[in-house]
Amino acid sequence: MALIRNSIFKFAPLSNQCIFLTQKRSYLLLHEYVSMGLLQEVGIRVPKFRVAESVDQAYQIASSHELSNDLVVKAQILAGGRGKGSFDSGLKGGVKMTYSPDEVKQVAKKMLGHRLYTKQTGREGKPVTKLIMCEKLFTRREYYFALALERRFSGPVIITSTQGGTNIEEIAAEHPEAIICHPIDVVQGLQYEDALAIATRLQFRNDALKEAADTMMKLYNLFIAKDIVLLEINPLTEAADGKIYCMDCKINVDDNSEFRQHAVFDLKDNVQSDWRDVKAQESNLNYIGLDGEIGCLVNGAGLAMATMDIIKLYGGSPANFLDVGGGASAAQVKDAFELITADPRVQAIFVNIFGGIMRCDTIAHGIVAAAKELKLAIPIVVRLQGTRVDDAKAILANSQFKILACDDLDDGARLVVKLAQIVSLARSASIGVQFELPI
Repeated sequence: MALIRNSIFKFAPLSNQCIFLTQKRSYLLLHEYVSMGLLQEVGIRVPKFRVAESVDQAYQIASSHELSNDLVVKAQILAGGRGKGSFDSGLKGGVKMTYSPDEVKQVAKKMLGHRLYTKQTGREGKPVTKLIMCEKLFTRREYYFALALERRFSGPVIITSTQGGTNIEEIAAEHPEAIICHPIDVVQGLQYEDALAIATRLQFRNDALKEAADTMMKLYNLFIAKDIVLLEINPLTEAADGKIYCMDCKINVDDNSEFRQHAVFDLKDNVQSDWRDVKAQESNLNYIGLDGEIGCLVNGAGLAMATMDIIKLYGGSPANFLDVGGGASAAQVKDAFELITADPRVQAIFVNIFGGIMRCDTIAHGIVAAAKELKLAIPIVVRLQGTRVDDAKAILANSQFKILACDDLDDGARLVVKLAQIVSLARSASIGVQFELPI
């Protein structure tokens, strides 16, 4: 939701009463070509387009002239800001106007198989494996239109503006009066009279007024039907022929709706995701990568947050949030260690388990299995309390690995921070360290 955060409305008039949530939501990001296909299915007008996965395919589409002579070629990544991004091939911009098949071929060569870097991709960038090729349309006016969930109103909100086709955050900062915010009663839904009133405020006229309202109704119905948390059209246009087009579309779908949105989730692109996030989802682990040096494996979100805090208190920095939950198996614990140790910045691991529903001996078996299979070479500090804790301590003590056990949370946090510092120094000096000795 990078384009629709609270930064949009922090500049908006207070009378709008529409400040977007900033908490991290769990949602599925869809590629533009998938989103455009969903619009087509419900009768919403979009430019004619085709998807190319190879340079030859892009050239053939352009040569066929089935779309138009002039084509807009857009790289497909699950991040915003591509228009101002750059490729590792040297090409600037992930959206290009082309005027011949040869030009399409040259652009495709510099996009496909390369990584695109934008403000939202981070240093790693995103791989481009698909292009969407659209016909060029001449437009009279361009608008911004979005639907998103807003906790304050317990339902969806329409955000729109007459100044579309540009960075909506800049418009909100420079011209807050240009942002129109309309909350929707989630029980009654969007009423046609309201859609017509919004279209009137956007200064649609004549036949375009009714068609704009109809388009808004269809977009809202799609929003509800597909469990969407964000639907963004930028720009929504009135073409030279007076017809309304959605020139592009970004859709995010609530992850919790997968059980009833199988067709949508089957289109998920894991290539665009961090493999650790994919692995965590497959293993049913709650994982968020951070930029610290101490890996954390905890059961329970509250305990995980407390563990991260106490690591910071003693001068360390957590490398991740990882909650294995209350019913994790030994295999899930091993998967958790694989996720943690995949980060080369991790210098030590802190396991903090309170065995209520979760049995401590299960965790211990998972730790030993992970240490054996992954050949862990970094120190592991384990603090276990609760169900079968004595059995767990025996399992760890009888293992042949250098796993340091402690009973007190403060002692464990202090110990793991010191060990991480020693490992960091040892790595920089290229020397070995014996971790079985108390610090």
